[in-house]
Amino acid sequence: MPSVDILVNNLGVYEPKPFEKITDDDWHAIIETNFMSGVRLCRHYLPGMKAANWGRIIFISSESAVNIPVEMIHYGVTKTMQMALARGLAETTSGTGVTVNSILAGPTRSEGVEQFIADVARTKGIAPAEIEKDFFQDSETKLAPATLCHNRGSSRVGCVCGEPSFICYQRRGSARRRRPASLDPLSH
Repeated sequence: MPSVDILVNNLGVYEPKPFEKITDDDWHAIIETNFMSGVRLCRHYLPGMKAANWGRIIFISSESAVNIPVEMIHYGVTKTMQMALARGLAETTSGTGVTVNSILAGPTRSEGVEQFIADVARTKGIAPAEIEKDFFQDSETKLAPATLCHNRGSSRVGCVCGEPSFICYQRRGSARRRRPASLDPLSH
């Protein structure tokens, strides 16, 4: 597509692997997929958004960006890279109608997460239920899923519930209205 109003960078791969066994090729592959895909898309679409004085860029990162998982250090590093890129791009859009934000989602039960849990359990020689309990409980206590709103003068963390759709809500030419503070997860 030659132009977009909203860009959601949601491509990502992961693989549990001990740090000592992560090869240079593994590092290059995960950085290429998880990070460079977003770099290239932003580089392509951001100039048009700036010219139109409106656009939304959202990086679907992970709580692993701030709580690097020992089983997937390379994955966590790419999520930190995404967060840093979003923050830097947000600075370049200051004074425009373009915003750049990161969503740090926690673990979600999916086929991939179930396979991850099974792989870690097999590696550690314990029951998948134990890994699952620790995996979801640790994530909940370390960091609730959040949106990092980079375009409000400084990075601010808010509840992820409803925030992605609000970030994208304002359409071109619509009146700039702010939700009442009681409905704004960033005010809590």
